[in-house]
Amino acid sequence: MEELRPGSCQVVVCENTNAPTDREGGVFPHASESWESCWEKGTLSISESYRCINCFMAPFNFTHSDTSTFILMGIPGLEAAHIWISIPFFTFYIISLLGNVTLLSVVGKEQTLQKPMYLLLCMLALTDIATPTFVVPKALGIFWFNLKGITVAGCLTQMFFLHTISVMHSSTLVTMAFDRYVAICNPLRYATILSNAQIAKLGLVGFIRAVLFILPLPLLLSQQTFCANRIYPHTQCEYIAMVKMVCGDIRVSRIYGFVLMFVINGFDLTFIALSYGLIIRAVLRISSHKAHQKALNTCTAHICVLLTYYTPTFFSILTHYFGQGIAPYVHIILADLLLLIPPMLNPIIYGVKMKELRDKVVKYTCRSSADTKFTQSSADTRDDISSGLQCPSGNCQIVSEYVNQH
Repeated sequence: MEELRPGSCQVVVCENTNAPTDREGGVFPHASESWESCWEKGTLSISESYRCINCFMAPFNFTHSDTSTFILMGIPGLEAAHIWISIPFFTFYIISLLGNVTLLSVVGKEQTLQKPMYLLLCMLALTDIATPTFVVPKALGIFWFNLKGITVAGCLTQMFFLHTISVMHSSTLVTMAFDRYVAICNPLRYATILSNAQIAKLGLVGFIRAVLFILPLPLLLSQQTFCANRIYPHTQCEYIAMVKMVCGDIRVSRIYGFVLMFVINGFDLTFIALSYGLIIRAVLRISSHKAHQKALNTCTAHICVLLTYYTPTFFSILTHYFGQGIAPYVHIILADLLLLIPPMLNPIIYGVKMKELRDKVVKYTCRSSADTKFTQSSADTRDDISSGLQCPSGNCQIVSEYVNQH
């Protein structure tokens, strides 16, 4: 093996060895000797000498290294394409915001839409706005401006809100399945069972459940010691990836996260499956084929939303636990798409499948367009009058008084 003698100016970049590491990440060439004693002996391997030189030059290294900060690397392996990847990120985010804000505005303005089903849609829209908002701005900062730093507290906070909103989203889907069950199987008691007040209470229960289940995750991680290598290969602070950066006993965190995943998803999916099982049984008892089709059509939008949410969720979880041979950037892209695609598609799905909502959106869109045109027309008329132009109709006095009043 090539050796490096004292006094030599040779610097060789080499791979890391299997030398023991201390708690702060420093590497010693031998288990029982410091790098100074190795240097005095006069024989060091290339890899050992490289580590010793790093240690020797440490006092002269002025690169800022904050142990309370993570470095989010974005999508490792695709750094050259970060600018191009940011385009769909930004596009999906804007479409999601426009669709969900429009839905909230229309339901808020239209009294006829302020019913349990549409209140549930508003709850879903709120989670769809919040989910990408906690991720996309930071991801775009990484892609566009190379702003990769994030504090440990900031990372834990982002993780808490992301998972809390995800659990709330799942709770909303469960409530919507129950809403469809009552509407089809017990329509005469629908207004009694699911009033607006009941929907608000169910939403509050879902929020409390999400906070109580997710809060222990950042609390457990905050008590752990993170490894000296704070490079975090992701665009967001995801729990599964953060656990891998802990230098300590993580059995409690792993067990809690694993149990939590199965309890929440298991309960929610079981309740949804039970609701749709009862719906299908009730529909099959109806003799009319037209009634069959009408009943099932009321569930189509909700089924599509369920598929867009749970399918990528489970696929992402499976690739994390069982896809060791899959490239890391695939995991990251899947996790990001999970937070971008459903919020973008949900308002589109409900806008297409629900005629009443679609008609109201068209109504308010056309009214807004007409108001804009009228405002511009009034401004043009005011300019004509103030310029002394003659009105085509000859009623300048009437038009002038109207313009002055408006």
